[in-house]
Amino acid sequence: MTSEDEVLAEFARGLRALRKTAGDPTYRALSAAAHYSVTSLAAAASGQKLPTLAVTTAYVRACSGNVEEWERRWRHAAAHLATADERATVASEQAPYRGLVAFDESDSKLFFGRERVVREVLDLIRDKRLVGLFGASGAGKTSVLRAGVAPACEEDVVVFSPGAQPLEEWAVHVAARCMESPVQIAEEFRADPANIAVRMRSITREGHDLLLIVDQFEEVFTLCANLAECAWFIRALVEVAHAPGSRCRVILGVRADFYGRCGEHGELVDALRDSQVLLGPMTPEELRRAIVKPAAVNGYQLEADLVTRLIVDTTGRAGVLPLLSHAVLETWHRRRGMTLTLAGYEAAGGIDHAVVRTAESAFDRLDEHHRRIAEDVFVRLVVLNDSGDDTKRRAGLEEWIDPAVLSVINLLARARLVTVDRDSVELAHEALIAHWPRLRGWLTEDRAALLAHRQVADAAHMWEDLGRDPAALYRGVLLSRAVGLLRTRRHLMSAKEQRFVAAAQSAARGRRYRIFGAVAIVVIVLLAATLYTVRTAQDNASGKQEAMVQRLVNDARSLRSTDLSLASQLALTAHHIQPGVMTRSAVLDLEAQHNADG
Repeated sequence: MTSEDEVLAEFARGLRALRKTAGDPTYRALSAAAHYSVTSLAAAASGQKLPTLAVTTAYVRACSGNVEEWERRWRHAAAHLATADERATVASEQAPYRGLVAFDESDSKLFFGRERVVREVLDLIRDKRLVGLFGASGAGKTSVLRAGVAPACEEDVVVFSPGAQPLEEWAVHVAARCMESPVQIAEEFRADPANIAVRMRSITREGHDLLLIVDQFEEVFTLCANLAECAWFIRALVEVAHAPGSRCRVILGVRADFYGRCGEHGELVDALRDSQVLLGPMTPEELRRAIVKPAAVNGYQLEADLVTRLIVDTTGRAGVLPLLSHAVLETWHRRRGMTLTLAGYEAAGGIDHAVVRTAESAFDRLDEHHRRIAEDVFVRLVVLNDSGDDTKRRAGLEEWIDPAVLSVINLLARARLVTVDRDSVELAHEALIAHWPRLRGWLTEDRAALLAHRQVADAAHMWEDLGRDPAALYRGVLLSRAVGLLRTRRHLMSAKEQRFVAAAQSAARGRRYRIFGAVAIVVIVLLAATLYTVRTAQDNASGKQEAMVQRLVNDARSLRSTDLSLASQLALTAHHIQPGVMTRSAVLDLEAQHNADG
């Protein structure tokens, strides 16, 4: 771990310890007290990056900590990290290509080749209230929307992706504009969807419209497990665009293979009628601009043979743009002076192998323990689909609290294999899923365990939503499988999922203790009943025997005058059955009489 990572880890450990000292309140409770989102507060204690001073002091104040002391600690950490951050900023500004990472608003000066599609989308949104941009994975939808449409739009723009909780994600971006609590705004949205239109108008400048860009709209179907919230979100988007007097227009960026899922929602079908743009492959001339122009802006040039080879390798291939961008970035790293060369491109592995070489190089730098962590990180960032067409997912940084995991994420981010923003991490692009054999192997070989993990994740989420209701905890086979998964793949599970499994284990132990107690009581009762039964049987047998002996003695005495020999036999039989004073006296009396008569 680098010294910068150690500073971040130490700062985050201190925040987590402060929270524990405060009684370990939930992040939702902290959010209500601090007036910052759950994700912002969780990210502050994750160790991924240094939180802002405002977030730090709000976190400390909510935990009843010493604000002045933590301000000093924050300034010390910020001073230590300043040099490293400046180096990273310079390095990122020098690179004219983004690699697997999509272009965003700050990259608009490097974004070339999609001017025609950008104009088409802008022209359509001027006439329509809601527009859908559809395209295959790797076609560049995110870059078109974030680096093309958003900067070119003259209106106010809000851009976000739905994630697993689209309502809260929307509230976070509205709250950032109006400087209010996202928790409060989310509650307003839940109370009445009409409040959304009011809020959207409140963050729009006078005389302007607001353009709401929902990038990676398919996350509503792949990440949002709450079907009711999914339907609510879609309905709210349509209503906020078409509400009377609305000043909000909406653009959806959607993967083309989710077109059918969009068709399941009637209001969305109506809204998208005659207002769709299909993003196809780039023409050779568009590819030339996308390849050459970013380098020229930064003073670099490409060999003519390299440009020709890149266009030949790319033309006619679907979803290849991320691979192209990554290959050119790796070629830039191998440039000669200010010139990108064909030899550098081939050394990087070309379009087909550059991603694999980068991923394998980053993986090889890890020891065995951290490789296992990296595997769990990668597969956690993938949504498994029954069709095998797996997709990427964003994960909140609060899901990982282990400093070792965060240090692996940092390394993967520096290699541009994952991207990290203020509160989440995701794969740089789905091209990794399709083109990195090691990742495909992980997803294929251990698919049963990964599917089991997704079930645990969904169950843990439901348990939290139900206020940690014990009735929602795992039992039996499900619990055994979850415990086995936790034992063998601990880093695959988030902190919330680990709490869920621990709570289920604790509840199971409580049930076992109650069962053992009940069984013990039943055993004691059964033993007592058995002893009573045996004693009763013995008493009954003894009573019957005494009655029989008494009858023999009486019969012997009654026969002594008429049949002395039979009377003697009866007396001897009685004495044989139950030796005692009574039977012995009877035998002796009859023997004496027999001697006297003889």
